[in-house]
This record gives sequence, C-alpha cells and structure tokens, in this order.
Amino acid sequence: MAVLNTLRTKFGLAVSIIVALGLLSFIIDPSQIISTVQENSSKYDVGNIAGKKVSYADFQSDIERYTTLNEMLSGSSVRSEQEQQQIRNQAWEELVNLYLFFPNAAKAGINVGEAEMKALLSGEGAAPEISQNPMFQDENGNFSPAAVVDFYNNIASDASGRTKLYWDNLENVIKTRQFYTKYGSLFMNSNFQNALMQRKAIEENNQTAEVEFVMVPFGYAQDSTVVVSDSEIKAFYNGHKNFFKQQANRDIEYVVFEVTPSEEDIEAANEKMAAAYEEFATVENMKNFLAKNSERPLSNYWYKAGELATVNSEISEFVDANPVGAVSPIVKAGNTFYAAKVLGAAPIADDMQVRVILAADAKEVTDSLVAQLRLSEPMQMTQTYIIPGCEVLFSAPLNTPQLIKSAQYGQLLAEVVSKGEAVAKKQVAILEVAASSSNQTFNRKYAEANEFQVLAKNHNYKYAVDSTHVYSHPMSRVLESTANYGSVENAKEVTRWIFDAKKNDVSDIISINQKYFVIATVKDIHKEGVAKIEEVSPMIKQQLYGEKYGVKKAAEIKDQIAGLTDMAAIAEKLGSSVSTQSVAFSSMGAQSLDPAFIGAVAAAKEGVVSAPVAGTIGVYVFKVNSRDAGSFYTEDDAANYMNQLNQYASQMILPVMMEAADVKDNRARFY
Repeated sequence: MAVLNTLRTKFGLAVSIIVALGLLSFIIDPSQIISTVQENSSKYDVGNIAGKKVSYADFQSDIERYTTLNEMLSGSSVRSEQEQQQIRNQAWEELVNLYLFFPNAAKAGINVGEAEMKALLSGEGAAPEISQNPMFQDENGNFSPAAVVDFYNNIASDASGRTKLYWDNLENVIKTRQFYTKYGSLFMNSNFQNALMQRKAIEENNQTAEVEFVMVPFGYAQDSTVVVSDSEIKAFYNGHKNFFKQQANRDIEYVVFEVTPSEEDIEAANEKMAAAYEEFATVENMKNFLAKNSERPLSNYWYKAGELATVNSEISEFVDANPVGAVSPIVKAGNTFYAAKVLGAAPIADDMQVRVILAADAKEVTDSLVAQLRLSEPMQMTQTYIIPGCEVLFSAPLNTPQLIKSAQYGQLLAEVVSKGEAVAKKQVAILEVAASSSNQTFNRKYAEANEFQVLAKNHNYKYAVDSTHVYSHPMSRVLESTANYGSVENAKEVTRWIFDAKKNDVSDIISINQKYFVIATVKDIHKEGVAKIEEVSPMIKQQLYGEKYGVKKAAEIKDQIAGLTDMAAIAEKLGSSVSTQSVAFSSMGAQSLDPAFIGAVAAAKEGVVSAPVAGTIGVYVFKVNSRDAGSFYTEDDAANYMNQLNQYASQMILPVMMEAADVKDNRARFY
C-alpha cells in the first residue's frame, strides 16, 4: 500500500498530463500543432528586423505580391533565377524600410505627409513615376492630373485587385524615395567644410616632396628569432574582437559521382540521329518534326555569318558556305550530334523601331486603331530583345500597320517605323540529338555512390575515401547562401544538410538535378559572431610577426648605416640602390605608396637622412630634398572629395542601421 501511495503521489500529475494530451489529440489538428511550433521557432524565420520576426509564410506572401507586380510590368510570367532573386530582394528591402528605416527616420523628425504625397502623385511637382508614365498622359504626351484621378477612382471597380496593387506600389516607391532623400539631405547638409577647413585641406593636399630613398624588402624567409607568444596573440584578439566577426559557416569535404552517358548511351543517340536524319532533309513541316525529334526547336532567328559558331563551328562553316536547301552531314561534338538545313537567305536588319498596341478583339485594321497605334511611342527591337510574335516584322514593309499573333500577349497591332541597315542572313533548322544517361547508367553510378556511403556510415568518411580512391573536395567557410560546389550548381540541398548536421556527420546520398550524387561530411563548425581565438590565431600571429620583424629589421639597418649621411653610400652599404619619388599628399595622389613611408615623409625635415622606417613590404631610409606648394588641388577637388565622402555616408545609412539593430537575414536558408 505504501508503494502504491508513493506512485499516486509522485506520478499522479504526470499521468494526468499524459491522459490530457491524449484527449487533446482528438480535438486539435496535428498540423495546427506543427504550424504553431514553426511560428514560434526562429529556425522557420526568414529574418529578424529590429525585433520583428519575419516568418517564411509572411515573406513568401510578399514575394508572391511582387511576383504578380513583376508580371504586370513585364508582361511575362517566365522568370530567371536572377529575376527571382531581384524579387526576393525587393520584398526584403520593403520589410527593412517598414520595420527599421521609417521608424528611425521618424525619430529624426522626418515625415512624408498626406499633402506632400498628394502633390507627388497628382500635383504640378508629380514624381517621375507618375509624370512620365504614359498611363497618366494626354493624347499629346503631356502629364494629366485628371488621368491620375480617373485611374485612382477606377481602382475599386477592378475585382482582380491588380489595379490597386499597381497603385500601391507606385505610392510605396515614391514615398520611400522621399524618405531616403530627406534623410540623406540631413546627413549631407550637416557634414560641410567651412572656408577655413577648405583652405587648410587645399593647402595640405597641394604639398609635394621630392624624396630620395632606399628600400630593403622583407623577403619571404621566416626569422626564427622573431617569436610571437600566445599571450601577445590573446592580447591582440581581446583588443580587436570586432575584426573577427563572422557569419555562421562550415568547413566540409564532399565527393561527387557524376552521371555521364556511357558508350552505349552515346551509340543509342547516334542511332536516333541516323534514323531522323533522312527525314530531316526532306520534311515539309519542319516545326513539328524538330519538336518531336530534336533537342532544339525551330527558331525564327536569322543568323549572320559566323553566328552559328556558338552552336557548333563546323555547322556554322557549312551554313555560311552553302545555299538554301543544303543539308549538312552529321557532326559529333562531345556527346551531342548535329545536322543543319538552310531554310532561307535574305538581307535582314539587326534592329528596328516598332509601334505596337494590344488589339485583342479587332477583326481588321481600322482607322481608329491606327490612330491609337500612332499615339504610342516606338520601341527598339532586336532579334534577341523582341515581343514574341513580332519576329515577322523584320521582313515587313515600313509604316504598314498589321495584325499579328503573339503567343504571350494575344493579338497585337504593329507597324515598323524604321529599320537598321540590312545584312545578309540565313534562317536555319538544326537537328540536335544529345546522348542522355540511361537507367542502367544512372543505376551504376548510384551503386558507386551507395558503396561509398555505406563505408562512410559504417566506418568513417576518410576510410571511405581511402577505400574507394575517389577524390574528396575540401571546402572551407561554406555559408548558408552557398549554392554551388565546384561544377555542381544549384545544390542548396547540400547546404541545407550541412547546416543541420553535426561535426563529423556523413550525409546520405544527395541527388542534384539527376546528374550528380553528392556525399558530404562536416569537418568543422563556425558559429555566427566573433570567431574563436584558435580559429584566427594563425592570422594574428602572422600580423604580429610582420610588425615585430619590421621593428627588428629597422633596428639592424640603423646599426648598419650609423654615421652615414650620403644616400648613395647608404644604398651601397645595404646592397640596394637609390630611387627618387615625387610624393604628393593629396587624397587622390598617394594611394599606391606604402602608408608608413608617406606618413614619415610628411613629418620629415628637409635635407636630413631619416631613421629607418618599417613599412608593409620593407624598410625605408629616405631624405626629403625639397618641398613645393603647388596649385593642382583646387576648390573643386576639395568640394568633390567632400561630396564623395557624403555620398559614401549616405550609402552607409541603412547598413549602419541594420548593424545597430542586429538585423538577421536568413533568406539563404530557404532560397
């Protein structure tokens, strides 16, 4: 009974909790629990700005908004990785402004009021985004405040919300720039040179000195008598910790098993090419044929002589030398087979000026449509920068409006205003068959990777490397933003594993683009913040060694030249030669010389041989023969220099704010 009573007393509460959790599992959706955990875990935060957490879900919503806006402005839903990165940057910058910059600007007494915004959006001093926007101009191309008002009044009638999204972005861009302009002006106008300061700066920067000097280089051999102690390293580290701040990073090693076509795969591609080649020469519907049989679809591009060399040099030479209808022999380059057929030849311009408008419902070209078209501004088009569907205009007559079909925009009305000089070009169909790795090849390479992984898991990574004789790639300072590992690109899966792993962990097989199998191990972990002393001591030791060695070398040279006052004699004693230099002290003219040497020259007396000066690359002994006060550094130079400093200061406003607020940008963890 005593035992039962003890169990009831000590474990009654625990049992109650377990039972309660069991009951809750029937009431609460497990996905809600997971979501709540994620919301409260910084691991799932894209960042932290001035104490405000930025969750992945919220940030992704902002990205989707900017993506929609980008599609509206560009007319294209196709985005490259670079464009996606720009969209993510826009979304992040908006949050930094909202949570950090705007509040700081308000604390400084800066504001952009309603009346000011109204003037910027529709007044006489309207911002360029409004006044230069064709949407807000009259038929003569002049800014129309009434058009702005009409646009704003129609926002509510757009059920899609896109009109509001567009307007909100205009407001945000204009308001943000106004805030930055005011805040930058605050800095620019508070940092100025009065007349006395400017006169002194001009005087100092116009000073030049004619100098004779002898330089004894340090060389590369280590001096065993120069010792840097652990206590000296520790003292330097403690006094300069801000120098050793770092992002979280990892030191790793990894092996790569690349899946490449086997000889059997290449032969299969050769047979496929041979089977298609005969029909390629005679087929009438080339577009459909290439869509079914070629890696490269039919292109409307017209090639100048030599341009096809970017595809294959032999194909380029054949096309340049042969007439319409000619078909090249099969050409093999690496694991790819090519054949070309010349479809046409004509003089085609490199560029043209085109007017184009949407004409979705038009059945024919009418006078009213043409009048609307003629109000639009011509745009330059080239074969690589062109609205899809407008390729046919390169062979169209000038000033002849016509309806054309665009796969991206639907029906358009367009006319060519002018064309560049016509150049002889050819239109070409290219049959391209590339060897791809078969399932058997893929499985063989996977088996190799699996063998390595089993050895690494059962023993250790080094044992697997030694046993299989594969090359292990070392890589230091891997950041969360790292995406490429040598030739293996777009490998963020590897990075994510690395930052979730512990030291000496070995990854499973990580497949990248169905082309590479990567297995990695973490050799060392470097946390965000100040690097550990053991991580930076070699660098500190080298710096302190250089300083101590310079002092020792200067002392030795001082003893060697004691009593000598002639520079030629000093040079002979030191086994060197005398050089001459005109040293200007202007901020623009002294960048390429050793700073220690320049500083010593600035303070030296004329006609006196200096004591040895230890610089960054050697020891200097010099004599200032004369000083001159020039007039090459002017008031404009002084003003320009101050302007450069102010520009730099204005560019550093936000980075300094972000550092002071300890902003955490974890986007690389997710993208």
